[in-house]
Amino acid sequence: MELKILTLGDVVGKPGRRILRQKLRDTLDRLGATFCVVNGENAAGGSGITRDTGKEILDAGADVITTGDHVWKQKEAANLLTEDHRILRPANMNPRCAGVGHGVFETQNGVRVGVVNLLGRVFMNPAEDPFRAAEQVVEELSKETNILLIDIHCEATSEKIAMGWLLDGKVSAVFGTHTHVQTADERVLPGGTAYITDLGMTGPHDSILGRRTDRVLDAVTTGMPKSFDVAKGDVRMCGAIITIDSATGCATAIERVVVREDKEE
Repeated sequence: MELKILTLGDVVGKPGRRILRQKLRDTLDRLGATFCVVNGENAAGGSGITRDTGKEILDAGADVITTGDHVWKQKEAANLLTEDHRILRPANMNPRCAGVGHGVFETQNGVRVGVVNLLGRVFMNPAEDPFRAAEQVVEELSKETNILLIDIHCEATSEKIAMGWLLDGKVSAVFGTHTHVQTADERVLPGGTAYITDLGMTGPHDSILGRRTDRVLDAVTTGMPKSFDVAKGDVRMCGAIITIDSATGCATAIERVVVREDKEE
């Protein structure tokens, strides 16, 4: 059976959540996708996730929310991730951290899908070795399903590409998040693993990575601290649609997705 999964990049603030409400379910239907993974680490005011913003993303049509280095920016996040395991934190964070870094979930058709969230180490906050963590978690989840998805949240493109090659033939897809810029390198690797370096940003693109251009420019040209408020214009939902053979767990196709907002509510 052919399985289609939609993966979406970092949701930034209210504009990102709004386009999910407007467009996600229609996009899932149009693409024939029966499962959706959304990175939500910037959902609450551009940094972190809260109970309300997490619920908004799930209600919009996401099945699983992944996060990253900003996961603990909101004080309620620890309790939220402890209670709702559909919201993941990176699996290679300190094992004493709240929440879980991976899980097995079901599609609308009852197909079991494993999702793993990882955090890179290059130019990022300290974390355990993501490569070692990936191998351990993949070995564990492979006992439950042959369909495995990896969100590698990190800064360096080389680190993401290395993860793709490490896991080629062992997982269905490796997709990067964090940089907020969608890359044009989507492909299916020789072993049958779909790969893209970054899904891009679900949020306002008339901006600098989702933040008001004037505020960021003031900061970088003066060296003075500024409040990086979330921008508003040119809201897009960015990610990739991945086609997987559920019998083998191998990907057969990956295609970038960009959906623009009709108008602001």
